[in-house]
Amino acid sequence: MESGPEVFAGAAFALFGAGLLLWTGFAVSTGQPVADGVRRPVGMVAALLFGAVFLATGCWLLVSL
Repeated sequence: MESGPEVFAGAAFALFGAGLLLWTGFAVSTGQPVADGVRRPVGMVAALLFGAVFLATGCWLLVSL
């Protein structure tokens, strides 16, 4: 019962990180802007960095059960 919130948080972090990485890859490949009002390389790097961090955090939470 105590691991329920950890499973939920891990799944949420992992899904958000994977979604952010997929969306960033799609936006970059089609030439769409990654973030509004930000230069394209800066937005791309920031989105990839945060996507990787969220995905890694989610995986760490799920593995540490």
